[in-house]
Amino acid sequence: MTEHPLSRRNVSAAALIHRRVPEGTGIVHLGLGNFHRAHQAVYTALAMEREPGPWGILGVASRSSAVADAMTAQDLLYSVVEISPGGSRVRVPGSHTGTLVAEHDPESVVHAIADPATKIVTITVTEHGYTVSPETGSLDLDSDAVRRDLAEASTPRTTIGQIARALALRASTHGTPITILSCDNLLANGRQTERLVREFVGTFRAPLRDEVLTWMDASVAFPNSMVDRIVPSSSDRYNETALTHLGVRDTIAVPAEPFTMWVMEEKFAAGRPAWEHGGALFTDDVEPYELMKVRLLNGTHSLIAYLGALDGCATIPESVARPFVEDAARRILCDEYLPTVTVPEAVDTDDYIRQLFSRWSNTALGHRTSQVGSDGSVKLAQRIPIPALEHLGRGDVPQFLALTVAAYLACIAPLPGFDPGPHARSMTDPARPRLAGMADNAASTTEFVRSVFVDGGLFPSVLAAHTEFVSRIADFVDIIVRHGPAVAAGEASAPVPDSGALTLQSRATI
Repeated sequence: MTEHPLSRRNVSAAALIHRRVPEGTGIVHLGLGNFHRAHQAVYTALAMEREPGPWGILGVASRSSAVADAMTAQDLLYSVVEISPGGSRVRVPGSHTGTLVAEHDPESVVHAIADPATKIVTITVTEHGYTVSPETGSLDLDSDAVRRDLAEASTPRTTIGQIARALALRASTHGTPITILSCDNLLANGRQTERLVREFVGTFRAPLRDEVLTWMDASVAFPNSMVDRIVPSSSDRYNETALTHLGVRDTIAVPAEPFTMWVMEEKFAAGRPAWEHGGALFTDDVEPYELMKVRLLNGTHSLIAYLGALDGCATIPESVARPFVEDAARRILCDEYLPTVTVPEAVDTDDYIRQLFSRWSNTALGHRTSQVGSDGSVKLAQRIPIPALEHLGRGDVPQFLALTVAAYLACIAPLPGFDPGPHARSMTDPARPRLAGMADNAASTTEFVRSVFVDGGLFPSVLAAHTEFVSRIADFVDIIVRHGPAVAAGEASAPVPDSGALTLQSRATI
């Protein structure tokens, strides 16, 4: 039988969420990855199906043209394969109206954002895509990419540069209002994005600088938002599932768990799709949802990934099935993250925690530890420092937060002679070369960990002053190297040793 490619002509109406071609392009999305295609694009399709409008999405890929090219070949369609142990469901959003690749055509990205028809810019470029200095939380003016964007106005390559240059063009031409909506795991992501854009604009010469900043005050909104859905990497098996359900070939099917959540501030400068029809929640205070997600879900997820990878687990379900990993996950979630979070009144904490462990145990989804553990140098900067400082300020050393950092370092920058295993080696991280050099050159584990906090560019330097926290991380690194992650997790559960007392493994010379 001939396999026909996915297109509007041959996909069933039952599978296509939004059956009509969008009326226009009102959204530019930066970051055409799996998460966007399984999350915002689905909500937008559901919104347009109930309330039609000019809310089609121009999807902008950062560097690779593979997804953009495949979408073009498939009438800008793809399928979302929702996977659970009970079975699969396949749906086709149909919310995109075009694609661009920023690396190939940065000028067109600027003009697309500046187009008066564009009312919203949504962003999923991961924490790493915001070019933030981990030390100051401000725009990283020492970054080569940021410096280039500041020098070359017409072809910005960074996300913040693209937005800032487009807003300047908008302000100097038609001045139509616009909303910039970050959908990444940054605390107060709207306010952070606004601050970074303003810092970039602040480098412009007067009078342009003042004109753009004044226009932004009145015409640009930066709502905070929280997004939540587990979306693994694509593979041929999901394409085969799509083929079985749809009867046509999709080369870029996106896997996702059935659970999905989106919470936003109701603060839009030029209107929005009726995302509530997809289940989105609008509130005046997103922060409790953000903290709940970034710490309880994401922070715990990181520990599960690093411990599991070090124990030879390829997937998150395999990892959390290890009793020592599940125990460590529950301890860090309940004892160390939860006390630093005010859970929203609408959320039942016990139900939420049960739901998290059910999601992490979704064996049909098979979320890989290497994917969750990647880019930890940026992710952990959002998840570790503030909770750690809260505990340390009360005189407590947060054992499992320390274990998270130690397991991360063991995966990304293993001490000489230690093999963290294939899943840890598969993790990608922009800080890996720098941290590996520190590990190779340090005279002891303690010196290595201290150098990470002082010179590593991962965490604010104020944490380095808490020597008991740094020492405990070094203890755990040594235990992982000599005895494995299960013993290290057991040590984290044990009573905290007295100052100066020997742990299971005395501080070793590398």
